[in-house]
Amino acid sequence: MTRWIKQVGWRHLVAVLGVVFALVPLLFVLSAALNPLGTLSSTELLPTGASAENFSRLLGRTGFPHWFLNSVVIAGLASAASVFLSALAAYAFSRRRFAGRRVGLLSLLLIQMFPQFLAVVAIFLMFSTITDLWPAFGFNTWWGMIFLYLGGALGVNTWLMKGFYDTIPKELDESAYVDGASHSQIFFRILLPLVSPILAVTGLLAFIGTINEFLIANVFLTEGDSKTLAVGLYGLIAGSRDTNFGMFCAGTLLTAIPTVGVFMYLQRYIVEGLSAGAVKG
Repeated sequence: MTRWIKQVGWRHLVAVLGVVFALVPLLFVLSAALNPLGTLSSTELLPTGASAENFSRLLGRTGFPHWFLNSVVIAGLASAASVFLSALAAYAFSRRRFAGRRVGLLSLLLIQMFPQFLAVVAIFLMFSTITDLWPAFGFNTWWGMIFLYLGGALGVNTWLMKGFYDTIPKELDESAYVDGASHSQIFFRILLPLVSPILAVTGLLAFIGTINEFLIANVFLTEGDSKTLAVGLYGLIAGSRDTNFGMFCAGTLLTAIPTVGVFMYLQRYIVEGLSAGAVKG
């Protein structure tokens, strides 16, 4: 009995330390966001005269509404398109046999080993040409950033989905094919509902990665109204480091809203995906 109590006590201690480690930075940011002086330092966790002044200044004096809209639209469309295209590619790699299949899978894995930022010079030159020919797909545009982010997550998502497809018995495909179903009907009506957990997981990962991305966006988004949240908030503290940290922290809290909302919506599918991915059936 004593041994069991000690084990439970250690588990609770580890859990408490983990919660504290996660919440202290959040409380620090919240304190700075409510600090009317706009500084990071405060003698109290809840600063004297705490107010929402930083939030009102952020929304009224900066382009934060535009940054927020740009980030949500770009991240939402890019992640949705990435999940759909990855699902198609994973279906082909898992269910079809064709020349170059193994080489294609290995190439996707190899490409993901190199960060996208290594190709920023080549991509910049390509965008310069695209901007001259099709301005709607060039610099400072939604579609340009969506296509740019689209290539960054396809490889990883395809590999994750391919492994999930492999756990589904091929007899389901064969039975549907015998009954007269086409490949598109098998994909959309049979397989997609079965792989919905991994679709939710990869969609969430793609959304988080896109909405938090800074390096690429900082290169290709230069106009004020076209910036994303990461680029716009960085601009608040890049020039004047003494007065804008309150607004920066307020923006940081507001930036978490889309990610938390998407996570809460997909939470059930994420748990199912993690559980299903742990056991091969």
